[in-house]
Amino acid sequence: MDSALLGRIETQVSGWVHSALQFFYQPSTLAQIAAIAICALLAFGLDRLTRGAIEAQARKIRAAPSLLRIIVALRRRMKLVYFVFGLWLLTLADSAAGGPRSSLISVVFNLALAYLVISVGSRVVRNRLAARIITITAWIVAALSILDLTEPVSRALDATGVSIGEARISALLVIKAVIVLAITLWFASIVGNFLDTRVKRSEELTPALRVLIGKLLKVGLILIACVVALAAVGVDLTALTVLSGALGVGLGFGLQKVVSNFISGIIILTDRSIKPGDTISLGDTFGWIRELRARFVSVITRDGKEYLIPNEDFITNQVINWSFSNELVRIDVTFGVSYDSDPHTVIRIAKEATGSVGRVVSDRPVVCWMTGFGDSSLDFVLRFWIRDPQAGLTNVRGEVLLALWDAFKENGINIPFPHREILMKTPVTLAGEGPATPAPEESVEATAARRQGADGAESEQGEGGSPAAAK
Repeated sequence: MDSALLGRIETQVSGWVHSALQFFYQPSTLAQIAAIAICALLAFGLDRLTRGAIEAQARKIRAAPSLLRIIVALRRRMKLVYFVFGLWLLTLADSAAGGPRSSLISVVFNLALAYLVISVGSRVVRNRLAARIITITAWIVAALSILDLTEPVSRALDATGVSIGEARISALLVIKAVIVLAITLWFASIVGNFLDTRVKRSEELTPALRVLIGKLLKVGLILIACVVALAAVGVDLTALTVLSGALGVGLGFGLQKVVSNFISGIIILTDRSIKPGDTISLGDTFGWIRELRARFVSVITRDGKEYLIPNEDFITNQVINWSFSNELVRIDVTFGVSYDSDPHTVIRIAKEATGSVGRVVSDRPVVCWMTGFGDSSLDFVLRFWIRDPQAGLTNVRGEVLLALWDAFKENGINIPFPHREILMKTPVTLAGEGPATPAPEESVEATAARRQGADGAESEQGEGGSPAAAK
């Protein structure tokens, strides 16, 4: 900025300060300030008196979530409500007396009313930070309009512009772009969520196709909102070609994983390899898919943990989809019985016991095969089918094993445990018995070693005397 512009701004500011001082030196102005202070004190007192009754009535309201948030916001601002109501009564009294003469009260009333309406209305937005930003921004714009400062402030912000080639960027342009972009993105988000909800309710589309269409709608609306916002503030979109090229290079290097996960998510939704509700196994993770996102897949395990697995892992790693083509899953259970059992009877009893379990399907036959002669048992494998793998696999195995236990116990079939036979070639002397004689199968070397140890013990007693003398 040149010196002439700075001089004009300084002159204008000094004029505003001089006018403000003259305004506040007037007796009528002091009387209006006193009336405003009295309204504030009365609002504080009325809020203290009516807080309990209003709180009790507010608790009885059963409304929609958005309406209930507005009611709660209004309840928390009852001081401001009483303050605005008092100022409104003052403006009515001033008009009835032949006014308006109370310009300060009118300005304060308009500012307070604007802040009340904006702060309560912004509670429709669930995000507190976004609601606060909307409240502050909207109230600043309203205050500038009420004080007739919109045009001077706009000129001052536009005067800070700099030229970059053929484009001119100023603070006013940046503020307009941010406001318009925020509004268009918010509107695009609302429309996208609405369309996504309608698509998810469609019964004609598969679950994976619903998710894909919903995500494409949201991304497309966001891109359209950005283009519309930039065009609305006068930005030349052809100047963004260089920026888009640089953005592409940045995506290729810095955001490689993000783009990879996004493209992998589109591939997953397109080929329908997994979909919400499928039961999958990926590494050590076993659970069912709750939701497909643009960057990750939400998988809930049986213990209630929710894993957010990147989409790329479902493309590059081996994934077991228990319900890809159908919901039927075969489960194997191995067991063994003692050698004195009849294998044919064991197979029949095992099939009947497994068929009695509720989760085992009846339209697929239960199969039981003898697989080998073990060290201590006859080994069998039992195979059956279920339709609900998302309900767990370990629990249904446990139910089948309990059914086998009850059936075998009822029919006198024993489940063996390992036996071991130990042959003692060296005799063992028990307490209270005499010296043991060598067993017939004792080797010559073992007998010599035992006698050598006995001779050594007798020599130690001879050197040290009798055991009684040693004591």
